[in-house]
Amino acid sequence: MAMDRRVFLVLLLAGCADTSPQGPLTVISPAPPPPAPQTPTMPAPTPQTPVPAGELAFDTWMQDFRGRALAAGLSPDLLNRELSGVIPDPRVISLDTRQPEFSKPVGDYIRGVISEDRVAVGRNKREQLAFLLEIEARYGVPRDILLAVWAMESAFGQLQGNFDVVRSMVSLAADGRRRAWAEGELIAALKIIDSGEVTRAQLKGSWAGAMGQTQFIPTSFRATAVDFDGDGRRDIWGSDADALASAANLLTRGGWKRNVGWAKEVILPPGFDYAVTEGPREVPAWWEARGVRRADGLPWTPQDAASPAMLILPAGAAGPAFLALPNHFAIRTYNNSTSYALGIGLLADRFAGGAAPITPWPVETPLSMSDRMAAQIALARVGFNPGPADGVIGAGTRRALRAWQQSQQLPADGYLSNDMVARLKAQAGIIP
Repeated sequence: MAMDRRVFLVLLLAGCADTSPQGPLTVISPAPPPPAPQTPTMPAPTPQTPVPAGELAFDTWMQDFRGRALAAGLSPDLLNRELSGVIPDPRVISLDTRQPEFSKPVGDYIRGVISEDRVAVGRNKREQLAFLLEIEARYGVPRDILLAVWAMESAFGQLQGNFDVVRSMVSLAADGRRRAWAEGELIAALKIIDSGEVTRAQLKGSWAGAMGQTQFIPTSFRATAVDFDGDGRRDIWGSDADALASAANLLTRGGWKRNVGWAKEVILPPGFDYAVTEGPREVPAWWEARGVRRADGLPWTPQDAASPAMLILPAGAAGPAFLALPNHFAIRTYNNSTSYALGIGLLADRFAGGAAPITPWPVETPLSMSDRMAAQIALARVGFNPGPADGVIGAGTRRALRAWQQSQQLPADGYLSNDMVARLKAQAGIIP
């Protein structure tokens, strides 16, 4: 699955703009917006010509797209039927360009993900839905992971989105910021309709085209959705079994390893070299030789002991540390965010009766967009290239920050706190 769509979805969530440790975070979607107003009735199109929308730029894009769609195998009749009268949805453009002003700290995010109500609902479904064990046996993905995905993506199927996926993809493609991606998803959505598997009226989802109980974009639906309940339809909207089996299939294709864990909380020794954070992937024995110990004191299973693991510090040196096993990265094929994968894994652990991390999450003040951008500008000024100053604290910014922290004899955890922002501004001469 092309998981870029998850990055697009998170922009709609206040305070979750960056890639973890301060990165794009995904939380349960808010209640879906009201249905889009009905598209005005337009005159019937001439053969093989979409109805003009009234704006030259949009009309030009539509005509150009038509040629690409025909080359992709779509018929003129299909294009006329589904695209005639379609105009961009201003709500989609607004959501696509909205940048949250504040970045929610990962501890706040995790506390929001793992509510007692959500844990109770997940545990009930864990016992009630017999098909979960069948899905687990077929795909090797634990039922608790699937329940966590279900909870995070659509509140157990309750919040699926009510946007017309075709119109959303038209809006994003015509706008041009992510044209190639949006056109690919639009073509996939039209092929779904053309197949007869799903009608245009049923093709509903988020503003960014994520559909159903497990929020698949059209290309992922075509590639990985499955008919698990055997009714002849891949129904990720109305069938719990189809939706969760499709999620399991996606994770399996993303590299999920049967009988291997997703991550384990660890305790780091005094004087530990934090610069190895997000660095080497080594088996647990390699980390143990450097003083790293499981926080729960339990031994590693044979499968986990043989698996490479990466050290991650989602909240920096002051918060919990984890050795991320291969299945952590499989979860990130769903949403390439460390915090999202942690939320899924920790919520799944709670469904199975596990406890919260032993090291508490620190209480932090959210970073503003201006502070995040100022830190990136400051890093560049003092000789540590973080990439574009876009306010998104991704892997490039964290690498640059770790290198700068090492140069300052600071714990090189790569975590952008308010203190680090103030230090960077001061060194770079940026006036607060």
